[in-house]
Amino acid sequence: MENLTNVTTGEVRLSYVHLFKPYAFQAGQAEKYSCTVLVPKTDADTMARINAAIEAAKQRGISDRWNGVQPPYIPTPVYDGDGVRPSDGMAFGDECKGHWVFTASAKADYPPEVVDRQGNPIINQSEVYSGMYGRVNVTFYPYAFGGKKGIGCSLGPVQKLRDGEVLGASAPTAAQVFGTLPQTTQQRPAINPVTGLPM
Repeated sequence: MENLTNVTTGEVRLSYVHLFKPYAFQAGQAEKYSCTVLVPKTDADTMARINAAIEAAKQRGISDRWNGVQPPYIPTPVYDGDGVRPSDGMAFGDECKGHWVFTASAKADYPPEVVDRQGNPIINQSEVYSGMYGRVNVTFYPYAFGGKKGIGCSLGPVQKLRDGEVLGASAPTAAQVFGTLPQTTQQRPAINPVTGLPM
C-alpha cells in the first residue's frame, strides 16, 4: 500500500544540518538527528506532494490519534520563509526567502542514511553541511502528547546533490586566520661542509 504521508522532495537546500551526530537545540531536550529543509517556492510539484502528505497525516490523526475528532486548529511543520518564525516572531534568515521551510528529525537510535548523487554512503562528514543542496525523504505524522495535537515530520534518507554556499558560522580555515607570510628573499650563506662555517 502506498504511504500517502511519505514524500521525497525535489532539489532543496539544507540548513541546521545534524545528520551524523544527534543534537539537542535546548538543554534537556532529547538529542535527535535533524535538518531544516528549504523548498523553493518555484517547486510547485514538491510542495503539492507535501501538502497532500500533511492532509493524509491529518486524516490518519482523526482515525488513529485524535479519537475521531479533528482539532479546530492543527499546527503543521511547514512555514513561509518570507514570513516570521512562529517561535519568536522574528523574520526567517535571508536563506529562507522565497522558500517554504520545515524541520525534519529522527530519534537518536534511527540515524538517517546520507548518500551522494550515485547513492553511495557519504563517509567524509565534512561534505555534508548547512547550505548544501540535496533531496530529502520525509514522513508527516499526527501527534498527540502533553495536550498538544498537530502534525510532525520525521526524517528519512538524505541525498546530497551539489555544494552550496555554507550557511552559519563555520570554523575559519588556517589560510583565513593566518594569511600567507611573504617569502623571505634573504639568502642563507652557504656553509662549508668541512668547517661548518659560512663560506
